[in-house]
Amino acid sequence: MKPVIFRYGLFAGLAILVLSGFHFFILMPNISWETAEVAGYLSMILSMIFVFMGIRYYRDHINNGLLSFTEGLKLGALIVLIPTVLFAVFDLLYTKVLNPSWGDEYFEYYVTKIKTSTPSDQVDEKLQALQKNKEMFSHPLIQFSLMAVTVFVIGMIVTIISTLALRRNKKTVAG
Repeated sequence: MKPVIFRYGLFAGLAILVLSGFHFFILMPNISWETAEVAGYLSMILSMIFVFMGIRYYRDHINNGLLSFTEGLKLGALIVLIPTVLFAVFDLLYTKVLNPSWGDEYFEYYVTKIKTSTPSDQVDEKLQALQKNKEMFSHPLIQFSLMAVTVFVIGMIVTIISTLALRRNKKTVAG
């Protein structure tokens, strides 16, 4: 099981790094923040195709065509850990070292959005909440955790769907 975890975890990790690199370095300077956010989630989702492929490979080539829900869930979760950590580290590297102004630019975008789309009597309250969030999310451990949890949750959704689609027990194979 370990070789499958490492192989497909690394494939997923490389995919998320390449797609995110394209997203951060090529797309973001030229698109809106909303589109950039969608592209970021799309990068995460697309990289998780390797979770499906890893579970399928394990079922077909290592486990004699059988896959229980528990096996698929365990395998998928372990595969997902690799791109989770790689992306969280990449995100920190990008926002803290390669583009340290990113957080301020994102904050200013939301300040403008709040000022233009919020009733005037609620603007100050929303801006104060935004400032608290900025302070909290600027801490590297919080930022790492948030990015890791985001990728892990998306990966686990893909894992559950993949496991349900690929699951086979002895009765299914024999019948």
